[in-house]
Amino acid sequence: MKKKFKLQDLDCANCAAKMEDAIKKIAGVNDASVSFMTQKMMIDADDSVFDSVVAEAVRVIAKVEPDCQVVL
Repeated sequence: MKKKFKLQDLDCANCAAKMEDAIKKIAGVNDASVSFMTQKMMIDADDSVFDSVVAEAVRVIAKVEPDCQVVL
């Protein structure tokens, strides 16, 4: 399953790169991208674990940039 999410208050391109790298390492993720310019995140993950992958991605984002919010 592939899905896009809007990010609010993503303040730096370096943080976006760190988020993308961390999300790609989550088990079940096939691909991921975090765009600072468009303030969007795309996750492509296995259907069976998609919800848990998204939950873990939200935790990763909060850890890297606490002010950034994922619009689900």
